Amino acid sequence: MTTPANYDATSIQVLEGLEAVRRRPGMYVGGTDQKALHHLVYEVVDNSIDEALAGACDRIEVIIHPDSSVTVEDNGRGIPVDIHPEKKISALTVVMTVLHAGGKFGGGGYKVSGGLHGVGVSAVNALSEWCEVEVTRKEQVHFQRFMRGIPQEPVKFLRKAKEGLSGTRTTFKFDPTIFKESPEFRFDTLIQRFREMAFVTRGVTIHFVDERAEHEMTFYFEGGIRSFVRYLNRNRETLHPVMFAEKQVEGIGVEVAVQYTDAFTESVYSFANTINTVDGGTHMTGLRSALTRVINDYARKSGLLKDSDPNFTGDDTREGMTAIVSIKHPDPQFESQTKVKLMNPEVQTYVTQVVGESFSTFLEENPQAARAIVQKCLTSSRARDAARKARDLVIRKSALESLTLPGKLADCSERDSSKTELYIVEGDSAGGSAKQGRDRHFQAILPLRGKILNTERARLDKILGNNEVKALISALGMGIGDNMDVAGLRYGRVIIMTDADVDGSHIRTLLLTFFFRYMQRLIEDGHLYIAQPPLYRLEYKKQARYMYSDAEKDAAIRELGKDSEKANLQRYKGLGEMNPIQLWETTMNPENRTLLLVSIDDATEADRTFDMLMGDAVDPRKKFIQTHAKKVRNLDI
Repeated sequence: MTTPANYDATSIQVLEGLEAVRRRPGMYVGGTDQKALHHLVYEVVDNSIDEALAGACDRIEVIIHPDSSVTVEDNGRGIPVDIHPEKKISALTVVMTVLHAGGKFGGGGYKVSGGLHGVGVSAVNALSEWCEVEVTRKEQVHFQRFMRGIPQEPVKFLRKAKEGLSGTRTTFKFDPTIFKESPEFRFDTLIQRFREMAFVTRGVTIHFVDERAEHEMTFYFEGGIRSFVRYLNRNRETLHPVMFAEKQVEGIGVEVAVQYTDAFTESVYSFANTINTVDGGTHMTGLRSALTRVINDYARKSGLLKDSDPNFTGDDTREGMTAIVSIKHPDPQFESQTKVKLMNPEVQTYVTQVVGESFSTFLEENPQAARAIVQKCLTSSRARDAARKARDLVIRKSALESLTLPGKLADCSERDSSKTELYIVEGDSAGGSAKQGRDRHFQAILPLRGKILNTERARLDKILGNNEVKALISALGMGIGDNMDVAGLRYGRVIIMTDADVDGSHIRTLLLTFFFRYMQRLIEDGHLYIAQPPLYRLEYKKQARYMYSDAEKDAAIRELGKDSEKANLQRYKGLGEMNPIQLWETTMNPENRTLLLVSIDDATEADRTFDMLMGDAVDPRKKFIQTHAKKVRNLDI
């Protein structure tokens, strides 16, 4: 046993100023990956949105420059630049360099804000290689520059400003020594966030320019979250017009928009002070419980639900529902700085009250819509009962009952789920190669015969009647839907391995649809992957080389030059064309393979995409195919 190092007062390290942010970025922006990189932009834009919520700003400009620096500019009041009474330096310097400093604590600067912790812009400054802030206020323009959070000069006067102009312009360049993994902003990820912000902040214009690829978009929605619900449902058959409610209760603003469709899943999103709380919280709980209670009360009172019938459950009343709940709170309590879940207990009471009153009135005043909603719930209730009976047949009750595992599953010997992998393989021939080529200690193989059911167009009872889906659920061991328990997952990695052709892509999409709709936790917890088999095998002088893209293939042929005519090039159309050794070497060996982790950057956009690609409406899908036809990389002719 080694002697421990001395542990005394000298062992206690104090991180001064913003050094804590640079040493532990995960505590402030969630990490150092691409998601955290985008969070830098959100933190700065959130400050401008706070100005809009205060009624001081109606336009926000966001620009990504060619060097990947980002500018966020608003026409708000401008950060104060006068001397702070306690710190004895400019208030701008305080805001940019002191954690938990800002106008969001005393209640004077903002009634409501998203940046409640006051660490947002100072954390961005700390994690930036450089940052420049230009403030226009009281007909004067002031400026300050920072390097890795450290002021390079005091706040200085630049020039006089035109009368009536005010605002803040922040430009920062992320620090590549901290964000090493994915140093690129994604245009599509950012526009989804800005679209959401514009939806939940009525009357504000967000203009976004990406100078790297000359992309540009502007968002402005007068209808607010009503427009948001219409946007989400534009490819769905709706049962009634959007129900909208807006009310102030005890100083807390509550906005709700609800519309039922013919879909089989729910699309519900919650916001607190314009921030998308992806894990929900008390406002989401209030919305759901109120809707279930009101629908049950109406169904009983109108005789649509008989005395002998049980009440609708939350599952019944949420099927096909698209809803947005947005609250504005002067003191929101979130689970963490990344603000994914709202915790204020009083919000549940207020949202329940507002939704209860408004939705009851809506059903009374719109009996045709009310009957359609109740009928939808009745159908859902019957299907849920059938699904429960079907679910009991496919869900393994415990890890010991191995008899419930599907017969075609080739299981592994390892019992520690953190070390095991399940390959979901297309077809028996590929399944045979995979079974022979795998490492039986930790790799299991589940071959699927044909294409699984399109789960976007079917209810759970029908889905659970599909043999391939049943085999999949049984093999994973974690259940499905609301009864899902991730602790029962038998494999730490679930890997989709399909052919590199159109059919393989279709099967992969069907599987992704199923996992997104019914096992989303599998994706959120980082368990789902896509295997990357090689597209080509080039053999020259008895030496084989595998290529995973056309670019790699072309480069390999160029290297051979004139000798390329003597080489044998094989294009793999299916996994079954590879013998077990080749499949292991290229696609299954952890030392050589490439796996793509499946993640959900934006649940709203993922919902819309699956609905558009896999739903009933043909026209949006046709338009998507025509728009993106020239971008297809692998197409069978």
